[in-house]
Amino acid sequence: MESSKIENDLISEIKLDPIQAKVYLLVTCYGKMSSKTISEKLKISSDSAQKAAKDLMDLGAFIDFSETEFEAMHPRFTAVNMFRRMCEREKIEFKRNKVVDNIGVILEKFYDDSRTK
Repeated sequence: MESSKIENDLISEIKLDPIQAKVYLLVTCYGKMSSKTISEKLKISSDSAQKAAKDLMDLGAFIDFSETEFEAMHPRFTAVNMFRRMCEREKIEFKRNKVVDNIGVILEKFYDDSRTK
């Protein structure tokens, strides 16, 4: 997987900020983790990791297991959900976006593999 391409697509198509995109990819591809683990793996502050994870919950990509532990929802749904919410925020018409659809397709295998070990 070329994560930089997907990361760029998340930023350009869904309007995630770079830290949100990195956090989304990390948790989607490797499974449930705490904001402390996210911060260690991405070498960002705990506060930045916590904020990004909470923002991703608000965008419909994550669910929380506790105040500091997060899990990604299935990428086929979350990519489209995040795109739909971005369209609502930006007041643009929601319609099919092949780049966004492709994000979910590519991440699905990583998502499934990390949860069926």
